[in-house]
Amino acid sequence: MRQMLIALTIVAAGLGWSDTSEAAKLKGKVRVDGSSTVFPITEAVAEEFLSVQPRVRVTVGVSGTGGGFEKFLAGETDINDASRPIKGKEIAKATEAGVDFIELPVAFDGISVVVNPKNDWCDTITAEELKTIWHPDSTVKKWNDIRADWPDRKIKLYGPGVDSGTFDYFTEAINGKSQLCRSDFTASEDDNVLVQGIAGDLDALGFFGFAYYVENSTRVKAVGVDGGDGPVLPAIDSIANGTYAPLSRPIFIYVERKAADKPAVAEFVKFYLEAAPKLVAEVGYVALPEAVYQLAGKRFADRVVGSAFAHHESTVGLRLEDLLVVQ
Repeated sequence: MRQMLIALTIVAAGLGWSDTSEAAKLKGKVRVDGSSTVFPITEAVAEEFLSVQPRVRVTVGVSGTGGGFEKFLAGETDINDASRPIKGKEIAKATEAGVDFIELPVAFDGISVVVNPKNDWCDTITAEELKTIWHPDSTVKKWNDIRADWPDRKIKLYGPGVDSGTFDYFTEAINGKSQLCRSDFTASEDDNVLVQGIAGDLDALGFFGFAYYVENSTRVKAVGVDGGDGPVLPAIDSIANGTYAPLSRPIFIYVERKAADKPAVAEFVKFYLEAAPKLVAEVGYVALPEAVYQLAGKRFADRVVGSAFAHHESTVGLRLEDLLVVQ
């Protein structure tokens, strides 16, 4: 994975570059922060955008979804990468701060449950067993506390930090409520730290976004998750068709409404939605249906503000096509 903060600029702009094309006329900056899960997509888009808009400076940082929303609502960024929909309390803060936002889905992700590749006993796990492990009332300390025929060895848990949208979605899907989770696990907002920990610990079990599993599939082993219809491994097809349940989910960018009228930001967002189907697949995520990208593009063009998820208690299992059409 590339470094977690990038600033994409063009040196030629300061060296007498005199192209008179439309691309050369556009100048400005685009400030993005937020989810480590969405980061690889936004980074790839930013790099491609540089080739067509060389005088626009795009910075992409990683603070986790929650940390990114804090910066976004404080006016420090134009766009927030988010691996979950905005929360009600964040919407309330936005209202108080006078910040309107445009919510745009950009890809599907499948939160991947992984173990050390030398683990030869845990190939599948049920959603109920995951709850037994991760619930705050959990008494699981050893592998054989989950299944009697698993080893009498201490289990080591790894997961995203509490500011992570991946943590929010996983705890909602598995434990029934966002943020409801045991606290005695190794947490990091940097998924690469989680990969490193699990890769070096035979007794590790953890979870993070699909792209980080794909990129590190020789260092960690994915576990098939049984949501009630048999175990399913995270894969492009199973995430796209929703059979990797309940851990398939959409991921987003949020654009500040006033920033959307800045030419550099507007062009970047339009480019993002046009380039996403190709680039999403290249960095290991799953592209949305074309109809959803079209609906997202119309949502941005019409400057539709607010969240399509605002009136839903749970985001698990909701269809983007239905939500965006309603809007």
